[in-house]
Formats: sequence, C-alpha cells, structure tokens
Amino acid sequence: MNGAQLLLKCLEGEGVDYIFGIPGEENLHIMDALLDSPIQYITCRHEQGAAFMADVYGRLTGRAGVCLATLGPGATNLITGVADADMDNAPLVAIAGQASTTRLHKESHQVLDLEQMFQPITKYSCRILSPETIPEMVRKAFKLAQTEKPGASFIEFPENIAQLEVDDFPMDVRLPKPTEPTLARVAIAAKLIANAKWPIILAGNGVVRSGASAELVAMAETLNIPVAHTFMAKGVIPFSHPLCLGSVGLQANDHVSCGFSRADVIICVGYDLVEYHPHLWHQDGDRVIIHIDQTVAEVDRHYGVGVCVVGDIKSSLRALAEQVTPRAGNHLRPLRDALVKDMEEHADDDGFPVKPQKLIHDLRQALAAEDIVICDVGAHKMWMARMFPCQRPNTCIISNGFASMGIAVPGALAAKLTNPEQKVVAVTGDAGFLMNSQEIETAMRLGLALVILVWTDARYGLIEWKQMNGFGRASHVHFNNPDFVRYAESFGAKGYRIEKGEDLLPTLQLALADETVSIIDCPVDYGENLRLTQQLGEMVCPV
Repeated sequence: MNGAQLLLKCLEGEGVDYIFGIPGEENLHIMDALLDSPIQYITCRHEQGAAFMADVYGRLTGRAGVCLATLGPGATNLITGVADADMDNAPLVAIAGQASTTRLHKESHQVLDLEQMFQPITKYSCRILSPETIPEMVRKAFKLAQTEKPGASFIEFPENIAQLEVDDFPMDVRLPKPTEPTLARVAIAAKLIANAKWPIILAGNGVVRSGASAELVAMAETLNIPVAHTFMAKGVIPFSHPLCLGSVGLQANDHVSCGFSRADVIICVGYDLVEYHPHLWHQDGDRVIIHIDQTVAEVDRHYGVGVCVVGDIKSSLRALAEQVTPRAGNHLRPLRDALVKDMEEHADDDGFPVKPQKLIHDLRQALAAEDIVICDVGAHKMWMARMFPCQRPNTCIISNGFASMGIAVPGALAAKLTNPEQKVVAVTGDAGFLMNSQEIETAMRLGLALVILVWTDARYGLIEWKQMNGFGRASHVHFNNPDFVRYAESFGAKGYRIEKGEDLLPTLQLALADETVSIIDCPVDYGENLRLTQQLGEMVCPV
C-alpha cells in the first residue's frame, strides 16, 4: 500500500466515521484511497465549515472529529474551526496536504510552514516525513486530541510521502484508564465543605466531557448545595431541578452572580478558566476554592485553590457525597426564583419584532428535552446562554472559549449526522448565518433535516450593545440582508418568515416536522438588550 492508504487504515483503526473536507491537488492520493475505505467523506463547501463540523462532532461524541484540506489556502481556512475546538476542549484532528518535501526548503507555490502555523492552536502539530512514521504520528495525534484536556491535533502530509509504498500497519488503540482521586485530598475537601456556611458549586464543561452529570446532581442533592454552570455546561443539572441556578458567564451582574458574592466556599467541578474568567466571579480572591477535575488547576491570581482533587470526576463526586453531612435549606432559592421569573416575563408576549425571551420560550416549547440546539455567537448567544433551559447535557452547544461566529450551520449538520433521531436547530444571528450558509447545500445533498432559526436585526447586535453601553452611540454595525425565504428556496430548502409574534411557535413546529432543511427568518427586538443591561446593573444582591 502507499502512504495515503496507510493513513486511511490508521484512521479506520481510530474509529473514524466521517472526514469533513474539500478535495485538492495535494491530497489526491488520500481522496482516491477513500473510495476503498468505510469512512464516509463529507464534501463541504468551505474548509472553515468542515473544521466546525469536526469540532461539534468531537464535542458531542468525545471522539476526535476529523477534517481534511489541501495545502496553502485550504489549510489556512481550517484555522478558525481548529482554534475553536482547541480552546473549547473539543477533540479534533485536522489533516492537510502539502507540497512534496523537495519543495519545502525554498520559496514555492502555495507553500507555507503549516506545522509551525498550527502549533500555537493545537496540542500537537507534526509533519510526516516518512511513510513508516504514519502509524505512530496518527496514534499520537488522536491520543493527545482525546486526552484530558482534549483539543486539536494537526498532521501535515506532503504529497510525495502519500505516494510512497510502505509495508506497515496501524497501531493498536489503547485508551487510558481514569486515575482515582487521592483520598487524603477528598478528605480535606470534605472538611472544607462541611464547615462552609454558604457553599456553591460551579460546574464546567469537564463535567460533560467526563459524563459525570448524574454524579454531580447526586452530590448536590446529597449535600443540598446549589449549582451554577458555565455556558458550555448547560444541562449538567436539569434546569427544572430546584438546586439549579442557571448559567454564569454574562460578564455582568446577574442573579447567579449574587450567589457567588455570598459564597464562602466555591466548589469548581470540571471548570475550565477559558469558559468564564475567575476575575469576574472572584474579584476579591478571598473565598475558598475547591478544584475538582481530571487535571490540575490553571495558575491565575483570582483562582487560588484551597484544595485540588485531581482524578476521575465521577469518583471524586461520589467520594465527597459519602463524606460530607447534608445541610438543611436552600439559601439561594430566591435567586433561582428571580431568574425563572425573568425567563417567563415575555412568554405570552405576541409583540413584533419578537422579543428574545419570547423566541427562547417558543423554541423550548417546540423541542423535546433530548433535541439539540447549536448556538452561534452574537447578541442571541447571550440570551440563549442565560435563558434557554436545558434538561440534559450536550443539548445546547455554545462556542465560548474561542467564541467564533459561523459555527451554527455547519455545527448543526454535524449534530444531525451524530444524532439522527434528534431534532436539531441552528440558532444564529443574520450576521453569523451568512458566514457559513453555503453548508446548506451540503446538508441538502446529504438529505439532512434541520432547522435554522435566524434572529434578524440587520446589524452586528452584540457589538452595538457594547458600543451603546460604552459610548452611547453605534459605529458601523449595520448591513443589509438578502431575502432569506428565497435564499432558502434557491438551495431547494424551505423558507419561512415570521410576520406576527403568535406565528413563531406554530412555524417552529411546522419546520421541525419538515424532512429537509428549513430556514426561519424571525425579526428580533434587541431593544431588550439595553433594558437587560440596565436591570442587571441596578440589581442589588439580597443579604
């Protein structure tokens, strides 16, 4: 076999289902080898879309999503999605073709040092210089991508190496067993919790990655400690649970922020600093922090850890639940009640344009608990992160470490491939929608059914929100949109336009029943943005 065929055998050995990408001259041998492989190649319309698909696939499955590009501009187009996966701790392996090694030492057409270019945004970046090294390098790329904390790996594959004959075979895949927490550390943490007057739990994406949601809920119930979660950990405790305080991460005063202001012990479980910087919730640095994760805590002035419990998160939570005496009462219940009241404020408001609260309420009504929402980045993200209630983890995917616009449409495609039985909705602003809307054609070609809910305001709404807060005036944020209904129809998809508030829920239900891609153009009243900012700024935490 040649190097390209061996590469594919190694990917098959890693359990790869899909490769997302675009064919090119420098990956011709890989493309040919794919014809004899069980791996399904998803031909995309832009490499950024391919990388976002691999990103969301990795986040939903825990297995590395794979994307493929050619050299030069093909590879550079992968960068945003690769960086997003790396900062959001989603396992991903990116592969790019490269010119022959005989051209890499000099100025040459489309040649960039891709190994060095990807090094700052990956856990591992390598260039294959011999076909005999392919099994080891592929195994290392997947091992590092999938090991806590997961992230991205990159493989540069010169075209002459892909052509060379090689007599070799893939390495065995051996998954490491999770380490058990040190009992002495668990005992110290248990004593701190037992002596706390106002403890609070901050749950992060590591809880989702480790599949420890049930253990988190069990510990919270046993010890009667309320739980706040990051944007990326929505659903780790069902929102309906009386101990759930909702999302933290608005970078503004909020109901849940009052809980952190009052807390004397903060139990951070699977929390990554990139999700919500501790200087925003621990400004004084005077609280006791208990760090529970599979890796040691990051060094940060505002994240001074009292005790670090490192090991399998499930085991750590079970051990703590066994050692701490339950406490009575829920001292933060009023904060939860206030948040629920905010979320329901405009549930029956049929005004037009539609208020964000109404959009979220009707979307939640239209979806089952197990259905999946992929949220893009913009003003709508802040509303979704704060107010969209989730009952299960990984049912609302939000890019928050890198926070890149354009993830929703390709991400929804990957989510539907991964979870064909669930309904999938891409929630996006009109700006983010048009950044990767070309992947609608990919979804149509694959026969996927998904809904794209576009919050339309013809402006970069989040930036205007911040401009108005900081300067009292907007600067260069307005733009025009195409007719989204006709745009949908041009792909062979269905298009809907909301013209009355009361039409939103029935339109969502109709679109979710479509066996195709459906796009809903819904004008949104972002006048609520400044009202929310004012409300949060005036909030006074109860004593």
